[in-house]
Parts: sequence; structure tokens; C-alpha cells
Amino acid sequence: METTFPVCATCAVEHAERIDVCRICADERQWVPADGQVWTTLAELAASGREARVAELEPDLHGITTAPSVGIGQTALLVGTPAGNLLWDPIGYLDDGLVEQVRGFGEVVAIAASHPHMFGVQVEWSRALGGPPVLVAEADREWIARPDPVIRTWSGRTEIAPGLALVQIGGHFPGSAVAHWAAGAGGKGVLLAGDTIMACPDRTWVSFQRSYPNRIPLSAAVVDRVAKAVEGLEFDRLYSNFGNQVPTDAHAAVRRSADRYIGWVRGDFDHLT
Repeated sequence: METTFPVCATCAVEHAERIDVCRICADERQWVPADGQVWTTLAELAASGREARVAELEPDLHGITTAPSVGIGQTALLVGTPAGNLLWDPIGYLDDGLVEQVRGFGEVVAIAASHPHMFGVQVEWSRALGGPPVLVAEADREWIARPDPVIRTWSGRTEIAPGLALVQIGGHFPGSAVAHWAAGAGGKGVLLAGDTIMACPDRTWVSFQRSYPNRIPLSAAVVDRVAKAVEGLEFDRLYSNFGNQVPTDAHAAVRRSADRYIGWVRGDFDHLT
């Protein structure tokens, strides 16, 4: 395992070399710290006492985090199927012990992120897990900061395993994607949505943004397009990121939330302000 390549301390995305500022963080959807760009490495993160944690969220689905968190602090999701596993939204950290735990759940056949903020150390994860492809939406390939032959681009829809597929729906980024897992939620279906569709703290609504930290909205037309893109998928539960989820009736929640969002940006509720 290589441990000295640069990792942006703010977003935890791996880079081939240190540059003046991480492009992902300099973009209007993210931020550069007030004190300027900070770089770290896997070796430094390990020496700082990071502890990896793997927790079962439901049968065949595990969440992977670190304490203290790394970068944005996303939760990676490991989806298990009889034909192989998907590592979704890979975190910006790994060590030998964590890799051993992930391998213990079966072969990882693909690694994919919902959007560039969640690339993490995706190439290093692939190398540690025996070389499964790292799938990056063609529309977002410009954000790859550590090119490698294991990276493969895709568009539209791609099958990972029977009953497990990536679907590009755009919004947050042009290539923003969800993973549809048909066997999840006891066969009712699960949508892994990252920030593409964000579960709200009340666990019954979702939201859509160009930038969550900088509060940049999407247009009504784009939100309607995103909601329509998942209407044909069967799912009862939705996992976004940072531990947020809609545990049941998520399919209806997406449409209901899109309609509420559209109504507000259209001015339907201006009398309440």
C-alpha cells in the first residue's frame, strides 16, 4: 500500500501531486480553508490515530467511517451481492486492518462515488482490494486528480452485478449518480444517493442542491429532472451521506420533496415569508 501520495485535508480526495490548491475545493460547491490549502498523506493520517469503523446498516450493507473523520467525513457504503460487492463513496482513508475487514465481506468488484466530492482515495482502495475498476461518470472525468489505469468512465447506466446498478441523474454535478440495489430493504429496494439526493434530518423528506455548504440551489427544472430520473426505480429506503437516510416510503418522499422544492423556488409560498 502506498501511503505518501498527497491527500487534500479538506475533501480527502487523493492527488497525483501537490498543487497550489485542490481544484475540487476551489470550486464554488466546496471551499478552501481560510488558512489556505492543507495537504496530508495516509501515513500522516494513520499516525494521527485514526480509527476505522465498520457497522452493519442492514443485511448485506455496511457503513465505513473513521474517528476522527477525514476530509468531508462521508460514510462509505459496502453493498454485498452474490456476484460481488460495491464500495460506494469510498472514504479518504484506509489501512491494512480496514482492508482486511472489507475483504472479509467478499470480493469487491467495483468502486464508485456518487460525485467528485466523494472520490476519496478511490485508486488506493482499488489497489488494496486487488484492482477492481474505479467507475467515474464520463461527465465528471475532469475532476480526477490521480489518474490511473483502474479508472473507467461510464455514462447513463451501468450494471455492477445482477440487481445492482449505477444510474447517472445529474444535478449536484453533471455526472452525479445513484446506486440502485434491488435486494435492499428486504427486497423492497434501496437507493444509495450520496449528495445527489440528500435525506433531511426528519428522515421523511429529501433535498437537492448545487452546493450544500455554500447554499447554492438548483433550478426547478433540474430538480424535476432529477426526481423523474429515479421514478422508474423501485426503492423503499434511501441512504444519502453522513448517516442520513429515509428509512421507508423513500420513493414517494423524493417526488413529494421535489414538488415542495419547486413550489418554493417558483414563488408559490411567498405569502409565508
